[in-house]
Amino acid sequence: MQVEEIIGKHPDVQGNTPERLSRCIAECYECAQTCTSCADACLAEGEVATLRQCIRVALDCADICAATGSMASRFTGTNVKVLRVVIQACEQACRTCGEECQKHAGQFGHCQTCAESCIRCADACSVAMTDGSFSGG
Repeated sequence: MQVEEIIGKHPDVQGNTPERLSRCIAECYECAQTCTSCADACLAEGEVATLRQCIRVALDCADICAATGSMASRFTGTNVKVLRVVIQACEQACRTCGEECQKHAGQFGHCQTCAESCIRCADACSVAMTDGSFSGG
């Protein structure tokens, strides 16, 4: 995974790549792209009005995933309190988007793909929070 490779080369990490966080970062970026693409595909559907909420939560999810991936990629200094809250918010946004997309998954393949990506990202966020670096504060 390229995320682990680049993080492992950071002078403050010195090869000790935090695997749980690396997976979270990669899933966040993938989910951001998937949600953006899903929202765009929803806009192209004939039933766009029925997909209004799906589009909204997908775009919100894309934004928070991109921000979380960015913030979690920074290893100079610390901002654990804020990062913890952002990862938790990302997990919630992904679960919300996954649930909304699942409602449309039977009719729209892009919603099925988005729902799956959101659940993977939410799970990765949850696992990242079990890393000892997020305890305390």
